[in-house]
Amino acid sequence: METTHSRRKFLATALTGTVATIVAPAALHAEDAQSFTAPSVIPGQAFGANDRIRVAVLGINGRGQTHIEEVMKQPNVTVAALCDPDMDILKKQARSFEEKYRQKVSVEQDFRRVYDNRDIDAVTLATPNHWHALQSILACQAGKDVYVEKPATHNIYEGRKLIEAAYRYNRIVQHGVQLRSSAAIREAVRLLNEGVIGRVYMARGLVYRWRPDIGNRGVSRVPEGLDYDLWCGPAPMVPFTRNLVHYNWHWHWNYGNGDVGNQGIHETDLCMWGLNVGLPERITSMGGKFLWDDCKEVPEIQTSIYHYPKQKKIIQFEVRNWCTNREDGADVGNLFYGDKGYMVIRGYGSYETWLGEKREKGPSNQTPDELTEHFRNWFDAIRARDMSLQNGPVETGHLSSALAHLGNISCRLGRQLTFDPVAERFVGDEDANRMLTREYRSPYLLPEKV
Repeated sequence: METTHSRRKFLATALTGTVATIVAPAALHAEDAQSFTAPSVIPGQAFGANDRIRVAVLGINGRGQTHIEEVMKQPNVTVAALCDPDMDILKKQARSFEEKYRQKVSVEQDFRRVYDNRDIDAVTLATPNHWHALQSILACQAGKDVYVEKPATHNIYEGRKLIEAAYRYNRIVQHGVQLRSSAAIREAVRLLNEGVIGRVYMARGLVYRWRPDIGNRGVSRVPEGLDYDLWCGPAPMVPFTRNLVHYNWHWHWNYGNGDVGNQGIHETDLCMWGLNVGLPERITSMGGKFLWDDCKEVPEIQTSIYHYPKQKKIIQFEVRNWCTNREDGADVGNLFYGDKGYMVIRGYGSYETWLGEKREKGPSNQTPDELTEHFRNWFDAIRARDMSLQNGPVETGHLSSALAHLGNISCRLGRQLTFDPVAERFVGDEDANRMLTREYRSPYLLPEKV
């Protein structure tokens, strides 16, 4: 069955001029970049309602363990393979899996062997950010559907190529922003569109997380069992340090994107969804390290402003990593402001509204299990071969990640930036344009022709 390319109103608005640019014939016939051996391109399988979907989970030290649990909850779906460049972690998690689920699971240290396995139908990616887009694109080429953790990309250019790959190979690429599958949050966005708080002109995203001093552990020997070359992949292969492996890579630019590009992707996504906007024209971001003298490169505290002058809308985004107030009970969440009231969204599954000058209580709701629903939605779309069923389609992965990247570029350059959201280029700033992509370490190169 051919994949349906219909889209919701949000995507039609947010991606005006963008999808046409990304999937135009000229882009689809660009010259190949030299790259390491990719898996052979195989046709996607059409699934019936009773066909069992076999999934491989890539990256199983942290978030990947949650992926395993969620996949195994789903009917007629199974985890068939685990993959991680750290063989010690791989063996440990395989033993745990077999004890818990009473079934065997294959293990692979190199994800390319997983992609060459025709018995694997889909993959979930909980690898570090710098691998997300390249592993997703290669999975599409190999005929695998993809669930990719946020952020879907490490830089803006990768998002364009990821969309191109999903369309070219008719793959169901689901972005791991599970609040899009929350019944309460979907209701909240519907109410915003219907005018429950009037004309919505501003959104705030909040990431107030407890992030302590991580110190500086210096350089050490590569642990036995870790394929460090494969862990680094397209990023520079610096001397091994526990400052990076296995979690604190989030706070180093070559591998992570700071908290706005970590937890914050859920909130950037909801800011754009609730305001019904795409990428902004003006970006200002400022921040720094004010608390710890540790090895983190990214800001501890960061404030970003995204301005949409034509739409008369604005996004404010706050990252704080230590002692702070909450905002109407929200520390990780969103606020929306209209001319008749405001809405508070806490976490991934609840909202409240407050109306008028006297802040009278308006509609509210709370629903559970958004992550389980998000995985179920992915598998439903896979079985139907229908992108229009997705709650977190590939385009949202590009846009929500790109908003975070724009703020980080402004913060790192220390100046306000003007951006063309259709061309996805900065206006008159080549320093900023160079930061739209990265240098890829050979042989792990992002292909020009996906």
